[in-house]
Amino acid sequence: MPLTKSWVTAANDPDGPFPLDNLPYGVFSTDTLDPRPGVAIGDQILDMATAESTGLVQLTELPLFDAPYWNELMEEGPAVWAALRDRLTSLLKDGAPERAKVEPLLVPMAEAELHMPFMVCEYTDFYAGRHHATNVGTIFRGADNALPPNWLHIPIGYNGRASTVVVSGTDITRPLGQTKAPDAESPSFGPCRRLDIELELGAIVGTGNEMGEPITLDQADAMIFGYVLLNDWSARDIQAWEYQPLGPFQAKAFATSISPWIVTKAALEPFRVNAPERLKPLLPYLQDTGPMCYNIALEVEMAPPDGEAQTIARTNARELYYSSAQQLTHHALCGCEMNTGDLLGSGTISGPEKDQRGSLLELTWSGKEPLHLSDGTARSFIEDGDTLTLKGWAQGDGYKIGFGDCTGTILPAPTMPK
Repeated sequence: MPLTKSWVTAANDPDGPFPLDNLPYGVFSTDTLDPRPGVAIGDQILDMATAESTGLVQLTELPLFDAPYWNELMEEGPAVWAALRDRLTSLLKDGAPERAKVEPLLVPMAEAELHMPFMVCEYTDFYAGRHHATNVGTIFRGADNALPPNWLHIPIGYNGRASTVVVSGTDITRPLGQTKAPDAESPSFGPCRRLDIELELGAIVGTGNEMGEPITLDQADAMIFGYVLLNDWSARDIQAWEYQPLGPFQAKAFATSISPWIVTKAALEPFRVNAPERLKPLLPYLQDTGPMCYNIALEVEMAPPDGEAQTIARTNARELYYSSAQQLTHHALCGCEMNTGDLLGSGTISGPEKDQRGSLLELTWSGKEPLHLSDGTARSFIEDGDTLTLKGWAQGDGYKIGFGDCTGTILPAPTMPK
């Protein structure tokens, strides 16, 4: 479907990330405005708190946009989500009769600071990319034992830390921890030396289920409010020492970055695609009921201190073996209560080719094949001062559905208090 034209000129730029067909949700502030919900349109942000207080947008009797997060709208469910999207489209489309009322509520994006777009209730990280799982398994266990025996049957995941999910642009402090060299008799303590990224898609749960109540795949899909880019920063050397038998702990708890705009499921509907071919049949509760993955182009950029950013990987979200709806369905299967604001990380998204790998662990094959940057330096893993940026967009007919960058710069490890 072609671009829907807006009277906001920049929204009609075919290379811009925020056309009228997108309308992603974020939280912003300026020198004169406290943090409040906003909607990105072109190079502007529509102030939703003011739009609601003046009666321009009125969806429910109680206010939905008087707090600096989108959780209150998320709780209302798909009918209200759709009503808001319809109202925003009518206000911002080319020739809108209420343009004069809307124009004073637009804030230039260049003058705004972006904040966490929602309150994260709980965070679960999955391992749903087959190419990534195969690469990592090959590195650690050899090609014959790359995938665990359960991997082709269930979406594997672990419970992470909601407290350290941060918005793009937040600096990341290198973690401290225990590590153990293969030839050492005992572990040592110090800064992580094998710091890595994970290129992921994050699904945000809008409406939940009751404890003890499993859900179907179609119900799970309807519960998802939207998506963000997600970087689950990883301390590979800490992880290698701690993760058996219970899985990741401190190696994943120190930081997870997300992009600042929630791209709604409605905006991504035209970009649904089928999952990759199944290597083994899934049990009935996980079997696809239609296209559940998305055709979203993804990139990773690395910039050394005072150096230029360069793209080090390109892949696509369609490579995910398990969709977010399948991850959510499996998560709730045992009776686990899912809540508004729960965040599900997809796991690293990698493609079949070397330049499509979504982590440095894969790109450098555990440091054995370093990346060479344009400034003449090389990287096996991330060094202090490096900036990593995830980018993503769905390509439409003359427009893009963009997420906004997901960026973090690495600061040196702290000194332990005495």
